Amino acid sequence: MKAKNIGSSFDSWLREDGLYEEVTASAIKRVLARQLQAAMREKQFSRAEMARRTNTSRATLDRLLDPECDAVTLSTLRKAALAVGRELRLELV
Repeated sequence: MKAKNIGSSFDSWLREDGLYEEVTASAIKRVLARQLQAAMREKQFSRAEMARRTNTSRATLDRLLDPECDAVTLSTLRKAALAVGRELRLELV
């Protein structure tokens, strides 16, 4: 016999508490930061090389690669993706 879930889902709980958007945005940023770090390792790019390729400062790159920091522009994300040979895709659902 399969047990049924009792109560609401985690997503609905986050929505009820008004935290859903913040938590989702934070999770997306963490994933992007980790994907960029992995791509940099794959390409063997140092942070200095990545900053040079994206034509940005090391401080901006540090913010981009920091999973906790969400102060990043779409332009910076796009430049970073292109620098490691990837494509940035955004979708409204």
